[in-house]
Amino acid sequence: MIEVDLVRIAKPEWLKVKLPHGDDYERVKREVSALRLNTVCQEALCPNLAECWGAGTATIMILGDTCTRGCRFCNVKTGNPKGEVDWLEPVRVAEAVRDLGWKYLVVTAVDRDDLADGGALIFANTVREIHQRVPGARVEILSGDYRGDLNALDVVLDAKPDVFAHNLETVRRLTPRVRDKRAKYDQSLRILEHAKSRAPERFLKTSIMLGLGESDEEIEQTMDDARAAGVDIFTMGQYLQPTKKHLAVDTFIHPQKFAQLGTLAKSKGFHQVVSSPLSRSSYHAEQAFA
Repeated sequence: MIEVDLVRIAKPEWLKVKLPHGDDYERVKREVSALRLNTVCQEALCPNLAECWGAGTATIMILGDTCTRGCRFCNVKTGNPKGEVDWLEPVRVAEAVRDLGWKYLVVTAVDRDDLADGGALIFANTVREIHQRVPGARVEILSGDYRGDLNALDVVLDAKPDVFAHNLETVRRLTPRVRDKRAKYDQSLRILEHAKSRAPERFLKTSIMLGLGESDEEIEQTMDDARAAGVDIFTMGQYLQPTKKHLAVDTFIHPQKFAQLGTLAKSKGFHQVVSSPLSRSSYHAEQAFA
């Protein structure tokens, strides 16, 4: 019993990573800063930042750094941006992709419930600018739920992102405790289903965090729900508590368990499965096209 308690409290060795460093990392950091861009890599304290930036992939967070929602797992600050939008941001993102030689970009955003379209048009403009200025670059959209507004979702889908992603984040039972009250499990499934129905030829993706108190049966049910919605790419990673104000980690899942769950997910028929403690929604995203 004592050993179990220690594992639940202390971060295990397999979750310890080196701080980002190196010439490639510093160059990308300078360029992103100069172009006044936000990256979820930095905002969310991603442990894979140096690896991804060094490999020519990144996750840019558009529409500012202030989210209108307050999910209990997320380190992005919460507030009211009061309708402020930088309409030139899509151009700056595309220029960063071109200048840094990125071949795969994930574009995500804070939730913007203060905007009538939830920020859908900015998402669409960003995809179009990248495709126009950097032919051959692939763009993955990691999208919110637009409060369930499928018309807003269609604005994004019409821009033809190479991958559309929307995260379930956790299992059904834990959703009210983990996510903002405006984010609902079934609403997320409807977003995924609609995205696949509009563009069945494009990859559809979702991700969940483990270690929040979910059972194996609930994880498998989430896999089945995602697959039924048409999801092609399924990602699982360890939840890490960003600050003491956020949800505490219930359990640190061993890498071997992640491997077992990955094997189970692959048996469900997903095109790609990424499952490891340090996996995040965008980790190894480009490998879906390998």
